[in-house]
Amino acid sequence: MRIVLQISRVLVGILFIFSGLVKANDPSGLSYKMQEFFEVWGWHAFNDHTLLFSILMITFEIIAGAALLIGWQFSLFSWLLLALTIFFTWLTGYAVLSGKIRACGCFGDCIPLTAEQSFIKDIILTALILLLVKKRRDIHPLYAQSRSVGILAVVTTLTLALQFYVLRYLPIVDCLPFKKGNNIPEKMKIPAGAIPDSTVITFVYDLSGKQVEFDADHFPVDFNDSTYKFIKRYDKVVRIGNATPPIKDFVIQTMSGVDTTEAILQQQGQTIIVFSRAMEADTRYWTWEAGLRKVRSMCKARNIPFLWISSDAGTLAGQLARLKWNDVVVLQGDDVAIKTAARTNPTIYLLNMGTISGKWSYAETNKVLDAID
Repeated sequence: MRIVLQISRVLVGILFIFSGLVKANDPSGLSYKMQEFFEVWGWHAFNDHTLLFSILMITFEIIAGAALLIGWQFSLFSWLLLALTIFFTWLTGYAVLSGKIRACGCFGDCIPLTAEQSFIKDIILTALILLLVKKRRDIHPLYAQSRSVGILAVVTTLTLALQFYVLRYLPIVDCLPFKKGNNIPEKMKIPAGAIPDSTVITFVYDLSGKQVEFDADHFPVDFNDSTYKFIKRYDKVVRIGNATPPIKDFVIQTMSGVDTTEAILQQQGQTIIVFSRAMEADTRYWTWEAGLRKVRSMCKARNIPFLWISSDAGTLAGQLARLKWNDVVVLQGDDVAIKTAARTNPTIYLLNMGTISGKWSYAETNKVLDAID
């Protein structure tokens, strides 16, 4: 039993460290996944705080995993991890039963798991942690108190440093569909052999002031037009497929609403595209503006298209006008697609016929200048 206990401790500790490190590579991704859950639940007030929640959760996962491995405060951390894992199990169970969330982001974008896979993983993990809680008094620290605290202090510092680095300079390992070398038009296609969602037509009727739903094969035996008042019909997903392209909702429009997606992705030669979400209102805090201005000047001198795609194009156009960037073409993009494309705000791309030749954070404009022919 002692061997099983030690193996369980090591497995759980390594799993939490691994899970945390994968997510620490892209804390913004976990932040967006939290926003997805909050949107489903109607908790819109939390959306502005999800990045902080993400950083704290990732840091805790890694610290807790390290604490399990060295046996420091084992009883405390085993209980904390049990509570966290029970919550995750409920979360993934909700995703499975509701069908509203396709993936739970347990290992970020680098190791995508379906809601069902995440739920099974959490059940197994909960069982292992229950064993650790039950036998928590049989686990003893590997090191003295001062050394254990020192180890965890180093782990905490490195974890936070990694997250702040990637938030400024983009993920170290890019697992997103917009990574360097990918062709965007190809990634917008549904993968070969993909299975579409299985749906059934569902009817919604009013019956004595209450809404009832049923499909064509399960009409009520007492159905008639006098008692059942039609409200609507919709396609209800009964089995989630995988017929979703890696890049979806990537639509680029002019300020007047003209679709320019194909024209941009088929543009021959180099094209610089800046992707951004809503920017800070006060342009004085745009610390990257001077560097990006140099990129714009070089593009202008070499006749290279310089485009700026934003999910808030109208506001951005006004901000750029105040900075005398009047000749920059500002285009409107989908917010979800831009969140995926721009993990830093803004993010700079070098495209050639829709292929991503380069991708940089706003803090790396010198590298952009070196890459322009």
